[in-house]
Amino acid sequence: MQTLSRTLLTAAIALLGVATASAADKPTVEITPFIGYRMGGQFDVNNPTAGYDNSADLQDSSSWGVDIGIYRDATSFYEVLYGYQSTSLDTNDPSLKRADMKVEYYQVGGTLLYPMDSWAVPYLSLTVGATRLDAKGAGSGSDTKFSGTLGGGIRVPVGNNFAVSLGVRGYLTAISSDTQFLCASGGGNGSCLIKSSGSTLFQGEALVGFTAIF
Repeated sequence: MQTLSRTLLTAAIALLGVATASAADKPTVEITPFIGYRMGGQFDVNNPTAGYDNSADLQDSSSWGVDIGIYRDATSFYEVLYGYQSTSLDTNDPSLKRADMKVEYYQVGGTLLYPMDSWAVPYLSLTVGATRLDAKGAGSGSDTKFSGTLGGGIRVPVGNNFAVSLGVRGYLTAISSDTQFLCASGGGNGSCLIKSSGSTLFQGEALVGFTAIF
């Protein structure tokens, strides 16, 4: 987690260096804390001990995060995105019940704004990065997987330096088929919370953000 945080900070500093070349009359940086509701996320679970395949769903729950934008020009910016969700697994498999999960996204990418002659500005965002899955209870462990996101929505300017955004974002995480993850070891014995037979994990999120532009 510390490595991911350092990587994210390094990316933000590098993008800030790019932004210093922008013209003085253009926006340079924006910061958007957001809250949302994240849905979906299903693991196809292979349970050889029980002799059947099962599934484990991430329960829908609230989420939050922050998006930092470094402007390339007046209608586009590079971005660094962090998103967080605290949830649990919903499954009929007794070995997985009551497993609390923390899902974090560390992403970099860019956003395009589409100014129109109206009160709202549509936008489109694309990022790539990593998903960190951290499990507590029913066996514990954590894993980091490659992921990407696609988001869009509208933002409503409030004066020259503030805006309110309403949007949706899809998160797609790559998980190798027939692999074990969320593994932990203790007392010389190792255990894995999930033995997945699927290849991807998808979540969707509805969000509202509050943007300060500098």
